[in-house]
Amino acid sequence: MKSIFVCVAAFALAGSAFAKLPAPSDEAKAKAAEAAAKTAHGGKVEAYLLCKAQDRVAARTNKAAKPAGKEAKAAAAPASACVDPGAFVYTPAVPAVAATAAPAAVAAVAPAEKPKK
Repeated sequence: MKSIFVCVAAFALAGSAFAKLPAPSDEAKAKAAEAAAKTAHGGKVEAYLLCKAQDRVAARTNKAAKPAGKEAKAAAAPASACVDPGAFVYTPAVPAVAATAAPAAVAAVAPAEKPKK
């Protein structure tokens, strides 16, 4: 009897887990977009710092190889293709609904011209 009750309770709770969540608000969507932009910028900064570190290691390797009379390998050549992403600047995108609604609103306000005879 207890096992039946436990199974019924488990199915009832599992059903509530599959309930549909409400759509996120515009504010929540904006925060999510900003968080995604920050994460992407953080990745660019980390790639820049890695590139700079690799250049330092390559320069140190080349410097150590020259006095020993060894020729530096092509892999040890500094890349010098590091691009600084700069400071994080987020500019929110204009909603598509507002951009398409503006010309329609202007057209509705403008008086219609009468055809000339």
